[in-house]
Amino acid sequence: MLGKAKNFMMKKMLERQLKDAPADQKEMILTMLEKDPKLFEKIALEMQAAMKGGKTQMQAAMEVMPKYQSQLQAIMGDKVPQQGGGTQFNPNGTIHK
Repeated sequence: MLGKAKNFMMKKMLERQLKDAPADQKEMILTMLEKDPKLFEKIALEMQAAMKGGKTQMQAAMEVMPKYQSQLQAIMGDKVPQQGGGTQFNPNGTIHK
């Protein structure tokens, strides 16, 4: 029961963070969260630690996310932007089209 409540709170927090993201990207990220909530919890804890160390949210994400790239790609399947494919990210983390 505690696990479900924790996942619910994490999902709500993520929805707030993604409020300005396009709907398709929001859905993709929330689906990934449902597939592997423990991975996202681990990422969030590492990002929080980096931010407590004085880094901005963007700096923390740029430091932590590459560590989990392979796991994120496995969850996303063929929906993940490929490196070198010219994909650009907006400051809020959404994919620039």
